[in-house]
Amino acid sequence: MGFQSKIVPEEILQVKEVTVDFSGFKALNELNFSIERGELRVVIGPNGAGKTTLLDAVTGKVKPTAGRIVFQPNERPACDLAHYQEAEIARLGIGRKFQTPNVFKSLTVLDNLRLSLKYPRGVLHTLMAPFLQDGKDLLAEILDTIGLGPKAYREAGILSHGEKQWLELGMLLAQDPELLLIDEPVAGMTPRESERTGDLLLAMARKHTLLVIDHDMTFVRQIASKVTVLHEGRLLSQGTVREVQDNPKVMEVYLGHHKIEKKTPAAPTPAAASPKGHAIQKPIGHHA
Repeated sequence: MGFQSKIVPEEILQVKEVTVDFSGFKALNELNFSIERGELRVVIGPNGAGKTTLLDAVTGKVKPTAGRIVFQPNERPACDLAHYQEAEIARLGIGRKFQTPNVFKSLTVLDNLRLSLKYPRGVLHTLMAPFLQDGKDLLAEILDTIGLGPKAYREAGILSHGEKQWLELGMLLAQDPELLLIDEPVAGMTPRESERTGDLLLAMARKHTLLVIDHDMTFVRQIASKVTVLHEGRLLSQGTVREVQDNPKVMEVYLGHHKIEKKTPAAPTPAAASPKGHAIQKPIGHHA
């Protein structure tokens, strides 16, 4: 794992000419893609565009046929993720949330978070970590962030679909990754749950770099300052939501797929509750 060259300091991830070939089908086709540290980037695209394969390649679930995926951890040498296994990539500081929530249903919300805390490995650390003061403080902060403090001692299995998604996002935060990969976080949610999820991701982005895959354009407008569009394993377009929507190539690709809906600014609406319970203003504004 001797890849030691540096990349641009502002960029935490670079996907360089990456191809993922499944028996002749190129799920990614010489893809070039990068994310800046501290950014919240949204990736969209029609079915078969390569969105989920991109996450699989970054996390080591699949290996690139060609190209490099360069991760730049904070204050450590850059590394080519193609040379690492899934568990090693997670320890480097990359966390992933899949579309379907995966929580320990028989355990409480708090215990789910406790088990996810990032501490040195070993039986003693695992047993003692939740009872150390810094661990307690972090758990309280995460519960507040995800808005599940009042349900800390409730079994995770009886939470709503949206609450399970928020709990799993909290479990990611407990691992303290530098880069979070989040696959369709609002799938199956009510509009109110989707809005609260967007508010949560924006809060997470204050301390972490986020790469989010989704196709709900109302949700994308809420959270995204920069959008990347994939098509047939390649980067098709990149820019603000409006720039992407107005791109003729994007409009052409989406004909025959789901339409990218444009939305004109609406009059202010009453404030809605955020995951913390604070008021937020309503924003203006598949798998591969």
